Amino acid sequence: DSCSDYGSRDKPGTALGRTVPDGNVLFPDIFHTNHLLFYERFKAYQDYILADCKASEVKEFTAEYLEKVLEPSGWQAVWRTNVFEVLVEVVDVEYSALKAVVQLSEPFLCESRDSTFTLECMQELLELKERQIPLQELWVVYDESGEFDQTALAIEHVRFFYQCIWRIWDEEEEDDFDYFVRCVEPRLRLHYDILEHRVPSGLVADYQNLLSQCEELYRNFLNVRNSISSSDSDSEVENVSMVEGIKLYEKIDHLKQKLKLIENPLLRYVFGYQKYIGLQAKGLRPTGTKITHVVSSTMMASLLQSLIRDKLCPESCGEELEIQFHNDPLAAVNACYEGDTVIICPGHYVVDGVFCIADSIELEGYGLPDDIVIEKQGKGDNFVDCTGANIRISSLKLVQHDAVEGILNVHQGKTTLENCVLQCETTGITIRTSAELLMKNSDLYGAKGAGVEIYPGSTCTLLNNGIHHCKEGILIKNFLDEHYDMPKITMVNNVIHNNEGYGVVLVRPAVPSDVKDASAERTGIFLFLEETPKTDKSSIPMQEQLPECVTDELVLYEQAEISEQTEGNYEIANELGATSAKKSQMHKKRLSELGITEADDNLMSQEMFVSIVGNQFKWNGKGSFGTFLF
Repeated sequence: DSCSDYGSRDKPGTALGRTVPDGNVLFPDIFHTNHLLFYERFKAYQDYILADCKASEVKEFTAEYLEKVLEPSGWQAVWRTNVFEVLVEVVDVEYSALKAVVQLSEPFLCESRDSTFTLECMQELLELKERQIPLQELWVVYDESGEFDQTALAIEHVRFFYQCIWRIWDEEEEDDFDYFVRCVEPRLRLHYDILEHRVPSGLVADYQNLLSQCEELYRNFLNVRNSISSSDSDSEVENVSMVEGIKLYEKIDHLKQKLKLIENPLLRYVFGYQKYIGLQAKGLRPTGTKITHVVSSTMMASLLQSLIRDKLCPESCGEELEIQFHNDPLAAVNACYEGDTVIICPGHYVVDGVFCIADSIELEGYGLPDDIVIEKQGKGDNFVDCTGANIRISSLKLVQHDAVEGILNVHQGKTTLENCVLQCETTGITIRTSAELLMKNSDLYGAKGAGVEIYPGSTCTLLNNGIHHCKEGILIKNFLDEHYDMPKITMVNNVIHNNEGYGVVLVRPAVPSDVKDASAERTGIFLFLEETPKTDKSSIPMQEQLPECVTDELVLYEQAEISEQTEGNYEIANELGATSAKKSQMHKKRLSELGITEADDNLMSQEMFVSIVGNQFKWNGKGSFGTFLF
């Protein structure tokens, strides 16, 4: 039976393409096999090569696969190394060693960085290697007959596996799951996510750095382990080596866990990526003046008159204005200093770049959001990055395409978003640790991840918004770690509907069994709704203190019955409160273990401030609220 969907020998001619090798030497064309799709490689590894094997059985299963599909002799290949390329002919295959027995082809064709690789040198090198070459170093010469399609594909699968999937420590990580499920599938998916620009460039760099560090430490660990095993004495030197080996192993295990988080398509964004954008604020102009930037693709007299009447009139502003005109909103933002204002006139603006806002400025549309559209063109990580102390964005529609990161990232400082429409691509808005977002009267939709991501230690206030048609509505990231502060969350009068998963989802680790459920022990500065007994739902206790930004927005709701649309408010507030109390109890337990029994003055500031009032949750695929435990 054929072990692949490609190059069936029942069909005349090859099913594969050809590639002309680079370089000055006229090598014959080779099979073009490195273009395979994800599902093609997935099917090959799952169904034909690895199946349910363990990591220690990978080489054995691969050899069995090669025996079925690889031509044992009679084909040519280009042998490639970092130093040279040479044309060889395969005369036999050592399947168990994953090597081919080769001889130099006639005429002798070789290209190298060093001209010393003559025919005699290559013959001597082959003799040293006993004429056995790793299959993954061979590129099969193109043949139109189709006879060697299976051979070319099999070698491509072996080459790709050992270059992109296999890790030198895999054999030592046996568990109950088969190797394909545990390692091959997540790494394969990550590889193609990177190829297809679905992973932020910063996260890709983090992954490659972690992988290099882990490989280097593992090689050091093997050297230490080998030095111990080769020593027969119980010397002090050996004891020192054992301690060094344990320390190395702990570091390796920590790095491997980080790699696994990034390889997991869900967890890579939840835990694996803490990006910091180092934007430098310009501050005030040297002259101390503040400028109003007006953006319009074309400026008509009537539009200018309206602008002067509504926005630029000295009487309404109280002082003489300095005005600059632009036809590109990105250029206007880049020209801003602290305290500047950008007014964007109606139009459809297509930008190819990132809005990096590091100063406190105002960016406002002149008209309705649907009439003032800023559309992102071209692939890139970001659309709008905010690090300014006080940024205001209003009356705009932002449209994102071919994105890798969210439509708006608040890295630090406070960003206010009012009366805006956000058409997302990946995630929606991300509020990083120590940053603050106030989002009012806005509409967000289309995110393939969460509409709003709330990081530990951030402040997020959502008032009168619509968040819909996303993977998840709002995602609150893990804050139970002792290094994280709790977020402050206010949600009032939002409509969260038609999301694929939950309206709101909390991601957190499963707490140890010795930390009991503290939902009945909530103290501190919480502002949340407690669900009253079923017999009396008319009163909703709330704390009196409110954030300044919502004191005039929040309305007490008195209801005879709690509707299905709004009962999620109680569930969310209670779960967040319970989780916050668990963190408080874990914190106290750690202090107790350290012998500290006095009350911690900072404990109150570590409590979560939660206000969940009057939100409606409709037609979310998995319900109003869920908790993802890891």
